[in-house]
Amino acid sequence: MNKTISAAVYEKHGNPADVLRVETRPWPVPAADEAVVKMLAAPINPADLNQIEGKYPVRPELPATPGFEGAGTIVELGANVNGLTNDTLVILPHNVGTWRDALAVKANDLVAVPEGVEPIEAAMLKINPLTAWRLLHDYVELQKGDWLIQNAANSAAGRDVIQIAHELGYKTVNIVRRAELIDELRAEGGDIVLVDGDNLRDEVKSATGGASIRLGLNSVGGDSALRLANCLAPGGTLVSFGAMSLQPLKIPTGLLIFKDLRFRGIWINKWYDNATPSERMATFQPLFEMARRGLLKTKIEKAYPLSDVKAAVENAAQGKRGGKIIFEFK
Repeated sequence: MNKTISAAVYEKHGNPADVLRVETRPWPVPAADEAVVKMLAAPINPADLNQIEGKYPVRPELPATPGFEGAGTIVELGANVNGLTNDTLVILPHNVGTWRDALAVKANDLVAVPEGVEPIEAAMLKINPLTAWRLLHDYVELQKGDWLIQNAANSAAGRDVIQIAHELGYKTVNIVRRAELIDELRAEGGDIVLVDGDNLRDEVKSATGGASIRLGLNSVGGDSALRLANCLAPGGTLVSFGAMSLQPLKIPTGLLIFKDLRFRGIWINKWYDNATPSERMATFQPLFEMARRGLLKTKIEKAYPLSDVKAAVENAAQGKRGGKIIFEFK
């Protein structure tokens, strides 16, 4: 009897719990330049749900298997593959669909993970920690002791920003919506944690002693983004990488004329596609080192087998969760 795998599939866009199903497929066979990776873990990210819904900028050909992120071990190598060995833990590229037991992937697109990094942590390094690292390096040249401000600081990306900034010696002002998150984020290294509100600018000024804040990180949009922009120093930069409120940025012309603010955006998949393998590794290397030391751990609310895909995506779609929803593969 031939070996088979299970894979999550959707044939039309819509509510993920309605359109997803799990089907059986033949075990993958690698081409000469490919490796077969047996999946170990894959998270459910907002972008995954958006793509299934048809609300993401990139739409794969249907039927499609979702999953932008994941990690697994190499179990078979194509005839022409060099530099990789079986049993190596690898991070998958974002265009292959990771919600399946195993898949054949171009070997050059895999990122080998050093020993000491857990597979579940490796599975979640490519989007949020990578985004956080680029946010802190590509827009404003920060020195040790410099301040930055972010909203949705309790999100997975927000927590990564806190930990990486702390590691690099930058100070963070972290904006949240619930007071019960304050102590938790301070414990993770957040210098200042404030609850969002109409008096944010004055509260930030008071808490930082009037420090110049040249970098703002926005993943909410709407009024929250405007309050962040109002906290920035003249010539500062607001970088957007999410829109949790589903509201657009509304920027008063005065912030452009009198404060000369810059408004930028990052889409980590685009950065990843444009980066050379050595540029990718230069970013992954410090993240691997931090992960080895127990940093960048993503809080996980629940792990599901792929057979429970409908329950998993329903849980992931809920707003108030204590952590990520992931798939674990046996």
